[in-house]
Amino acid sequence: MKTKNKGFNTKLIHAGAFEDEFGSATIPIYQTSTFKFKSAQHGADCFSGKSDGYIYTRIGNPTIRAFEQNIAELENGFDGIATSSGMGAISSVYMALLSAGSHIISSDAVYGPARGVLEQDFSRFNVEASFVNTSNTENILAALKPNTSVLYIETPANPTMEITDIVACAKIAKENNLVLVVDNTFCSPYLQKPLDMGADIVLHSITKFINGHADIVGGVIVTKDSVLYKKIRHSMVYMGCNMDPTQAFMVLRGVRTLALRIERAQENAMKIANFLQSHPKVNWIKYPGLTTHPQYELAKTQMKGFGSMMSFGLKGGYDAGKKLMDNVHLALLAVSLGGVETLIQHPASMTHAGVSKENKLAAGITDDLIRFSVGIEDVEDIIEDLKQGLSII
Repeated sequence: MKTKNKGFNTKLIHAGAFEDEFGSATIPIYQTSTFKFKSAQHGADCFSGKSDGYIYTRIGNPTIRAFEQNIAELENGFDGIATSSGMGAISSVYMALLSAGSHIISSDAVYGPARGVLEQDFSRFNVEASFVNTSNTENILAALKPNTSVLYIETPANPTMEITDIVACAKIAKENNLVLVVDNTFCSPYLQKPLDMGADIVLHSITKFINGHADIVGGVIVTKDSVLYKKIRHSMVYMGCNMDPTQAFMVLRGVRTLALRIERAQENAMKIANFLQSHPKVNWIKYPGLTTHPQYELAKTQMKGFGSMMSFGLKGGYDAGKKLMDNVHLALLAVSLGGVETLIQHPASMTHAGVSKENKLAAGITDDLIRFSVGIEDVEDIIEDLKQGLSII
């Protein structure tokens, strides 16, 4: 079924699908390491690129391919590259685009390991990295160097919920011959399409919203054109960051309900944000759907909805937050996000523990910051859970 001109929900279910010889209603799991060639010539043609047949699952697999094409279509991109984890996707992009002596500008508030691998590993190969608050594009311009080659942004930022203007970043990237990479994990292609706004590459930790059930780890990269696609796929294949066929099968199952899950979760999130904003023990809250968010107007422009992620701080700081996290019963004290279940965690001591105290504070990741991923439970139950937890403080 051709889905190019179909609606988003139709694409979720049918994009990337193909008919196997038995007429399976779902994409089968091709759980094989290698593929048999029809002839010696067929094998030679596959290796030379004359045939698009499958060779070896690290290079390509029908189940994985269906997932890659599904997400590429959802992001309006050229093609997708599935990886074994979100960090596999990030590392593949870094490896393909950065070389000794090059410079990358990144949002300062990004997923901790996405920053850590640049500071601790790529720095060993003379790759420079500048981390700035990209929600103010003047900071990007000030950080530009003659050797800058990549602009990497995460919007909304993890965990500060800062919003970066993708269109403005695309303009800067084009004028300065940079590759613009957008981590779209917090939104998913349902809420935000960076490639439509001028980005060159979009990536996701599909562990989060795209899969949505906290039962697999994976990543995906979508490029705007064939040149970037070939370059990044080459790096991924040689580093061995490929996805497993069962992972691909699981996430294809999960992605089918993406829109339904996000709609329910963000409906809950708006009610919870209003509750927290008016609670006397809450010192501050950052949620893009609140008019008090500094980039509220921008969020309305570049996002279809405000999502289900938020951060907040309590009066009493980290000690009060720790008490809350230890006394909620419905929300799970766990890292990750974007699943059907509500999660609560403390980034400064958990997901961003590898970032120095100085850099955390510079990025707005304060000790009192609590990250809250709203699930699809009955919202009254989530609010009641927070209410009783807050009453103990």
